Amino acid sequence: MKILIDTCVLYPTVMREIVLGVARTGACQPVWSPRILEEWARAAIRLGPEGEAQARSEIALLRAAWPGCEVTPPEALIARLWLPDENDIHVLAAAVSASADAVMTLNAKDFPRGILAEEGLERVDPDSWLMTVWQDNPEAVQAAAGDVLQTARRLSGKDWAMRPLLKKARLPRLAKALG
Repeated sequence: MKILIDTCVLYPTVMREIVLGVARTGACQPVWSPRILEEWARAAIRLGPEGEAQARSEIALLRAAWPGCEVTPPEALIARLWLPDENDIHVLAAAVSASADAVMTLNAKDFPRGILAEEGLERVDPDSWLMTVWQDNPEAVQAAAGDVLQTARRLSGKDWAMRPLLKKARLPRLAKALG
């Protein structure tokens, strides 16, 4: 399954690292566009002066680790498509260009299922997708979440527990399953 990952899933570090950790097991082929990555870098400015620089470093690492996952949709395709928020049309266009099966986003209202279905796409949220994968392959999801937990502890200096970390990352169902 090929899944276009929206900025709102890539930008929160814990969510991104779990989704991509699970993707590394073959659960999906992630794709994104240069504009999605640029939105991530711009959103990180809110963290302060170092936020954008850190995001750009993470984006460089992402591009190196996932070559071939970036797609640039043609302007003609962007012009043909419609979504309730015109600022999200580029996301739909990237998914169509990549021949993706789904768009992973937290932004359900701006990605109506009917419009996505017209383009042969479904909408998935990260928590539901991770739970579906967990039901089929709990070891893969547990391993990815465990790696992220260890990294969070190391980088923050806090003794995070799985459940609070995943709840903070807006993955409540996964938090309950793994917590």
